[in-house]
Amino acid sequence: MRKYNIKNCPSNINILALDDDPMMTLTLQSYFQAASGYNVDIENDPLRAIERIKRDHYDILLLDFLMRPINGREVVKEIRKFNNDIYIILLTGHISLAPPISTMRDMDIQGYFEKSDRFDLLELLIESCVKSIVQMRTIREYRDSLQAANERISRAYEQLGKNYEDMILMIRTLTDARDIYTRGHSDRVSLLAVEIAKEMQLSETTIERIRIAGLMHDIGKVRTPDSILLKECKLTDAEFDEMKKHSHYSYEILLNLPAVFSDILPAVLSHHERYDGTGYPQGLSGEEIPIEARIISIADAFDAMTSFRRYRHNFTAEEAKAEIQRCKGTQFDPVVAEVALRALERFDEIKKDPKWVYPVDENNEIIL
Repeated sequence: MRKYNIKNCPSNINILALDDDPMMTLTLQSYFQAASGYNVDIENDPLRAIERIKRDHYDILLLDFLMRPINGREVVKEIRKFNNDIYIILLTGHISLAPPISTMRDMDIQGYFEKSDRFDLLELLIESCVKSIVQMRTIREYRDSLQAANERISRAYEQLGKNYEDMILMIRTLTDARDIYTRGHSDRVSLLAVEIAKEMQLSETTIERIRIAGLMHDIGKVRTPDSILLKECKLTDAEFDEMKKHSHYSYEILLNLPAVFSDILPAVLSHHERYDGTGYPQGLSGEEIPIEARIISIADAFDAMTSFRRYRHNFTAEEAKAEIQRCKGTQFDPVVAEVALRALERFDEIKKDPKWVYPVDENNEIIL
């Protein structure tokens, strides 16, 4: 008898021996339980065997080919309707009675054994199946653990995204609370900038950066004194110089927040740069200005013009679009401005977005 190394042999391998000869199944059971420690069940009725395989877990089926009321071929056909994992080894009384190799391959049979006293040869065949079974178990366990890890990562990203949006909302709320007339400005700028970016057919990643940068571009105004931010007449040169610092303040605030905001820093810092190089804070010109900032600057200007300010009344949408047309090539990137004007033809539709926050006038009346 070939001796197995029991320590290296998995004991949780379940085998079902099916043969209409009770003596044969008893012999198989006693031999392999003694030789290897496998769990070996026996069955002499093929129909009952099929039901057992449906009900219980078996790794290997030792199957007699010639049986009644159905033969081995029919047993395999029924089993493969619901179980493709079980390894099947065909037992034949004589090699001439076994089906051709091509047929066994088509039937998904892992091997065949001619009944004899040489059970050590059958051991080798079973051992080969067991190695494959153990490898498949390892792969499944790895796959399942990887899937579980991916699910945990997905949940973590989902929570991170929620925390990210909550942080944005909190910062915007602090900014909006300073001045009723600019309340909702960042929301509108974000929506308008996204529409322009979509019209330009930019990537989803770039559009998302523009969305967030639009929401956060003015958060630096929390550091602007009320005497300047809430002033009801035109600012002095010194006051305007202080107001211009808000884009740099926004940059500094975001720089000290979690790294998830790092992608939007250039757009936030540069949204008051002008295409002709006369903007602030760095005096960038042309394509030195990030595309996100060139888009946000137009959305920012359009919303500022169509919203009420203490020192002036609001423009109509048509007047604001005419001003953007006039400032192409000086304040605004001419290519982006053309695209923006096309997008703003849908302004009435854009305002129907649930996230749109209508501006108000000096009487706290909504500006439609």
